[in-house]
Amino acid sequence: MKLNINGHETVVEVRGDENLLWVLREELHLKGAKDACLQGECGSCTVLMDGEPVCSCLVLAADAEGAEIVTVEGIGTPDEPHPIQQSLVDHGAAQCGFCTPGIVVSAYHLLETHPSPSEADVREALAGNICRCTGYGAIIRAIGDV
Repeated sequence: MKLNINGHETVVEVRGDENLLWVLREELHLKGAKDACLQGECGSCTVLMDGEPVCSCLVLAADAEGAEIVTVEGIGTPDEPHPIQQSLVDHGAAQCGFCTPGIVVSAYHLLETHPSPSEADVREALAGNICRCTGYGAIIRAIGDV
């Protein structure tokens, strides 16, 4: 099947029961989306699918065919981080980093659709992302400062 990942079309062979997260991590070696709960509860595997945040662990890979997928790797690079990524670093909002890719993708979507979000907007956008290390204060401030 053909997948459009971060603006590049790629062909992968998948079984009917493989989820998008597995294909991203194991077939395409895009390790940004994390495998934490496999139940769509934690947000660590969040990607954009046709411009909307989804938990890639809940999407069958076959259902992503023809969709535009953006992973955290498509948002910034270590050499040129996206302003969201840089702000998270500047605010000390990324601790262990496990949740950070999903938070970056969710924040990116928020700021693309709502360039001047209120704190309530940020909290709502991050409602599906669980961070076990922080109290969310630094994360919310970092996104608000972008």
